[in-house]
Amino acid sequence: MATENSDAVNMDPDTDLLSDEELEREAEGFKEQGNAFYVKKDYAEAFNYYTKAIDMCPKNASYYGNRAATLMMLCRYREALEDSQQAVRLDSTFVKGHLREGKCHLLLGNAMAASRCFQRVLELEPDNSQAQQELKNAESILEYERMAEIGFEKRDFRMVVFCMDRALESASACHRFKILKAECLALLGRYPEAQSVASDILRMDSTNADALYVRGLCLYYEDCIDKAVQFFVQALRMAPDHDKARLACRNAKALKAKKEEGNKAFKEGNFEAACELYSEALTIDPNNIKTNAKLYCNRATVGSKLKKLEQAIEDCTKAIKLDETYIKAYLRRAQCYMDTEQYEEAVRDYEKVYQTEKTKEHKHLLKNAQLELKKSKRKDYYKVLGVDKNATEEEIKKAYRKRALLHHPDRHSSASPEVQKEEEKKFKEVGEAFSVLSDPKKKSRYDSGQDLEDDGMNMGGQHLGKPWSERSNAFVKKFNLVVKLSLFFLTFCLHQI
Repeated sequence: MATENSDAVNMDPDTDLLSDEELEREAEGFKEQGNAFYVKKDYAEAFNYYTKAIDMCPKNASYYGNRAATLMMLCRYREALEDSQQAVRLDSTFVKGHLREGKCHLLLGNAMAASRCFQRVLELEPDNSQAQQELKNAESILEYERMAEIGFEKRDFRMVVFCMDRALESASACHRFKILKAECLALLGRYPEAQSVASDILRMDSTNADALYVRGLCLYYEDCIDKAVQFFVQALRMAPDHDKARLACRNAKALKAKKEEGNKAFKEGNFEAACELYSEALTIDPNNIKTNAKLYCNRATVGSKLKKLEQAIEDCTKAIKLDETYIKAYLRRAQCYMDTEQYEEAVRDYEKVYQTEKTKEHKHLLKNAQLELKKSKRKDYYKVLGVDKNATEEEIKKAYRKRALLHHPDRHSSASPEVQKEEEKKFKEVGEAFSVLSDPKKKSRYDSGQDLEDDGMNMGGQHLGKPWSERSNAFVKKFNLVVKLSLFFLTFCLHQI
């Protein structure tokens, strides 16, 4: 069904009978209407009227130039480029046509072609300031491209992002620059920014293989391997020769398989095999920071099972270096520090964890580490007697007898003053240790990290640090007497010989 405005949209058959002069006059009318809409910033209507003018007079360079300017305002730069090129084909001296062609090339990231256009303008108008400035912009883009290429080869991805940001100031419609920036953002671990850039491109072009590759890369580096593979496969459908997508797809599948093999071996208790499999997985893709951090942490867990605690600590440190927010790695390393009695380091890690996640469990772990640190700074009475912390009362008495006999002053009466002083000190420490560990209440307070001097636990005001002769311990006094008699008897026997 015909509409009232059909004549305004479609060429009336009678126009074939119009003279060239009448066609030109009609076309000028459409151009003037297009100009009016352009001034009002109604670029869609301006485009329609410029198109009508072109339909009337397809050999007029200025009509193509005007429509190119309108398309540029609509951010349809590829179409604008075609109109600009047609304009200069019709009139090689059309300065605005060359400027617009150059500008379109520049916006689309083709700085070499843009430079040629601006140089052509300067041949026609040597003092054209716009062409002079745009030529400088094109030269800057070429320099940023060169720097970015060097940066990428050196794996200086921050430099590449910087260069692409500068280049995009003049080449805002260049998908190539955006993709390179997004890829480097992904390699830097800035996944939301990278995904945002790729998504913007896919909204305009859902078949863009490079953007699909970057989306997959972000998912791959965030350890969402199954989803990542889907994007890589889709990118390869759009561009079967996309080498980066093919390599990433292969790495993703290999990494997932090797990691799962390691997990299976670990669950089966085959820790040596699990360690080897995790090590192999770590060689697949050094760029996959998050997955590699997990692999290091997994290998650290295996190391702790194999009692290779220093190696486990080293693996946790590598995981944290890759991902400073990886709480599990901090917890694993802290436990290894506890197991190796490196309490200060354990406290530091647990503090980091508790600052990040203030849970009851983390608070308990931190308090326990702080307690062990406090206990480690006191004399280790168990070590003084040479017994385990779970030693029985009888084992403690036996160890005391052995150590007291070993360090008793009478045994070293003929030694040098220095040796006598050192042995007397050790003898006092042995007595000190026994007086605490043989008393259930004192032992309980000592084991819990409490100060023994608190709450009247110092045995009637007698301070534990006072000289040995001032302490009252029946067992110790009796044992001293036995030691002296034994030493006297031993000396007597030697003289008889």
